[in-house]
Amino acid sequence: MSAPVYFGSARQARLAAEETLPAKLDKILDELHIRDRVKGETVAIKMHIGGNIGYSTVHPVFVRKVVNAVKEGGGKPFVCDLPGGVQTSYTRGYTKETLGCDIVSVIGPNEKYIYWYDRPFKNIQRWGLGGFIHDATFLIDLAHVKGHPSCGFGGCIKNLALGAFAQETRGLIHDTMHFRPYWHKEKCPDAATRKKILASCPFGALVEDTNDPEEVHIHFDNCNQCKRCLEVAPDGCLEIHPENFHVFQEACAIAVEIALSTFDPDKQVFLNIATQMTPVCDCFGFTGLSILPDLGVFGSNNILAIEQAVLDEVAKLKVMPENLPLAMEHQPNAGHPFQQVQGPYKDPYLVIRECVKNGMGSTDYDLIDIMPVKMEGALDTYIPA
Repeated sequence: MSAPVYFGSARQARLAAEETLPAKLDKILDELHIRDRVKGETVAIKMHIGGNIGYSTVHPVFVRKVVNAVKEGGGKPFVCDLPGGVQTSYTRGYTKETLGCDIVSVIGPNEKYIYWYDRPFKNIQRWGLGGFIHDATFLIDLAHVKGHPSCGFGGCIKNLALGAFAQETRGLIHDTMHFRPYWHKEKCPDAATRKKILASCPFGALVEDTNDPEEVHIHFDNCNQCKRCLEVAPDGCLEIHPENFHVFQEACAIAVEIALSTFDPDKQVFLNIATQMTPVCDCFGFTGLSILPDLGVFGSNNILAIEQAVLDEVAKLKVMPENLPLAMEHQPNAGHPFQQVQGPYKDPYLVIRECVKNGMGSTDYDLIDIMPVKMEGALDTYIPA
């Protein structure tokens, strides 16, 4: 059975407040019956608050809409994120006064409130879920859609898969990309050749390992799989293999499964704000130019349906290569728009497929536009000047 995904376009027919995105978010919250579902519930509103001087995270106006809906329904909301973002949240406009509720770290003020789950995967043996996520009785996953240098795309899944877990777990998730060996120093003839290999990457993705100068370390976030390095490297000494990229998404699928397992299925809501879609994650602590036109706001009770719908709608857009930083490269034939920015191996759909494989449900959805953009009245018969 298809899950409804409610959508409000960033476009307007008229210059009217009721046609703007915050108003459309209100309508989506109504369609999801938030007020009818949260009475007496402790509601975790999981966000990515960002850091430093970033300003493309979900605007407080949207957050306040969600908080108000929960309070009006008799729920007890709190906004939560990782400790670093929470500690400096006031510098980016997130305060109890602006949002209408407390802002807390998912792992507590001493960063030790963690529930551990045993689930061996690659280099990970256990997963540390934030106690404030674990203890909440209702979840609203409020995410900002953007590119992501490890997996191509960040939305509701990544917001939980990394943002709900302890630092130890987050570090191990990123380290999965190094689990499969990719450098074989015995096949590199000398230091001069190694230096040529490092110099061949225009994005600084290849560096000497800090512990062994004969080892090569790949910064996978920087790597767009252009494979210029393989044109210089002797056969067999360096691999740019899909597995090293895909494994991050597999880990994220496990993490989000663990996080959602603590909530009843009917006590989960997912919201994606697809505006100011920048090339990298908000954790970079700054905001660059948007690389895609604004889409709008999405809402659903099904995390796989909403992520699939967002990616399908983004797929209809064209990348604005002139807005990319000079340190990034547009690859127009790489696939999905997010792959065109991050590289073909960073398939944004992969994490959804892994979630399906793990038994988390279906990606089938019905996209419901809650306010189609159209004109009625005099402009229907507009005569051009």
